[in-house]
Amino acid sequence: METSQTLTLWPLAVYVAAAVVVVTLMIALSYVLGQRHMGQATAEPYESGVAATGTAHVRFDVKFYLIAMFFVIFDLESVFIFAWAVALRESGWAGYIEILVFIGVLVAALVYLWRMGALEWGPKRRIKRSDGVSE
Repeated sequence: METSQTLTLWPLAVYVAAAVVVVTLMIALSYVLGQRHMGQATAEPYESGVAATGTAHVRFDVKFYLIAMFFVIFDLESVFIFAWAVALRESGWAGYIEILVFIGVLVAALVYLWRMGALEWGPKRRIKRSDGVSE
């Protein structure tokens, strides 16, 4: 029984050994063939051939990160819904009810975020009530 396990693992061992050899060879060749000069502009950062101006430590507003997180979350949810749509016939009514619950949770989370103001970009608007008091 041990011989069959040993025989089935040898391709993995060959693959790992080949990967290690290729990586080692690439690093060694870049060290041997690489340039060894240090010019005035060698350590200067550049982007697309344009000299950098200012500092690289720019602060972004947290709303940019919120939009990125919303994109990732809703993108992932669309993948789940697409996978459900592909397997619709096999999943039957149970799958249909499960996707309805899933979408319901998504809508509830979106309503919660909307009510908490996470989707607001501009400054808060003051609403005047009928008695003249602003909220």
